[in-house]
Amino acid sequence: MYLWTMMDRPNLPIQAFDYALPDHCIAYTPANDRADSKLLVWKENIIAESTYAQIAEFIPEKSTLLFNNSKVIAARILFEKNNKIETDSNNTNENSVIEIFCLEPSATYSPVSIAMQSTQKVEWTCLVGGAKKWKDGLLEKTFTLRQKEIKIFAKKMEAFDGKFLIEFSWDGSFHFSEIIEQIGNIPLPPYIQRATTPEDKDRYQTTYAAEEGSVAAPTAGLHFNENIFKSLAVKNIATQFLTLHVGAGTFLPVKTENISEHPMHAEFFEVPKLLIEFFLQKEFEKEKPEHNQKSAPIISVGTTTLRTIESLYWLGVKIIHIKKTIASEQLATIDLKLLQWDAYELEKLTISNATALSALLDWMELKKINKLITSTQLMIVPGYSFKLCNGLITNFHQPKSTLLLIIAAITGDKWKNIYKHAIDHQYRFLSYGDGCLFWIA
Repeated sequence: MYLWTMMDRPNLPIQAFDYALPDHCIAYTPANDRADSKLLVWKENIIAESTYAQIAEFIPEKSTLLFNNSKVIAARILFEKNNKIETDSNNTNENSVIEIFCLEPSATYSPVSIAMQSTQKVEWTCLVGGAKKWKDGLLEKTFTLRQKEIKIFAKKMEAFDGKFLIEFSWDGSFHFSEIIEQIGNIPLPPYIQRATTPEDKDRYQTTYAAEEGSVAAPTAGLHFNENIFKSLAVKNIATQFLTLHVGAGTFLPVKTENISEHPMHAEFFEVPKLLIEFFLQKEFEKEKPEHNQKSAPIISVGTTTLRTIESLYWLGVKIIHIKKTIASEQLATIDLKLLQWDAYELEKLTISNATALSALLDWMELKKINKLITSTQLMIVPGYSFKLCNGLITNFHQPKSTLLLIIAAITGDKWKNIYKHAIDHQYRFLSYGDGCLFWIA
């Protein structure tokens, strides 16, 4: 196991979380049926191997499964730029394709829900493929929407850190969500080096996706279909939903030598007040003498859901900490969000789950809001103390990724044997691949 003083930032070499991933283990296409994907069950050691179709057999009655209902948007937009090419003999025209990949809306149009409902104009931070071909001027694309011809324009506003702030503008009162649904492409992960297909539009999306805003799928949920949800209901296993909009940063490997130097990307999430009240009620139930904590675990479907739920605890702790430094009437004005190392710097405060969640709910009452909308940079690494989650359902992740660090936080060094076993037994890796159910001690 990896230990350090929790007041300090984790000091771990990323090289310790590398492994050889053979190309033939990467799933470049989805399984024939969502529930056909293999499932490895781990509780201190590998205890079972099955498929997602039988996942309910490994989950106790009265458990709660939490899902991320974010919907992947068609975030890749292709524009053709007509360039004049001069040769020795004559002048010719060549169409250059400029690919704009929408990452997240600008602060003016945040959160994502505002950007998606914008009409006539919106700004996004984007990656631009073929940026050198786009010197200046507007890019233009003509298409038909609801039997009306529409023109959309893209304009570079500024460049920073290899990204661009792009202003999109169009005629008509159509929402941006309608625009990109019509002209955009589903953004497959960068390691899937192939063109998207009509099948991807369906399969790179969970069956319960509802809230538009992700540029990558919450892939642990890709395995769940109607039959699985029915099997969960038969066993009285509850399902709850929250929203975290997955950013492209989820695919970025850690490039620094030490984890402490890696800048964790921020992602927006939305959690209804009723769900936080549900967690608080669960905490109250644990305090009853007759309660068996192991009988009603809370299980996150996906690392995005896990990060969101754990962030709720730390946001409550942060409020308690802030209350000591400002007047109570100022509390409703704070910009509450979770930064990368907040959890580790606040760990020295011994605060129960119930107290933290109560503080968060009190703050929401003060602000008169029924939904918490904020961002988290929480980076879960080995040594992290899990607060609200008892289990995690997730895929197999890339070497030296922040997602693999989460697995190591649950299993310690045993992740190496788990992943070796999966490779040796021909499990399929990454977004379209197989997965695991990890029980958190």
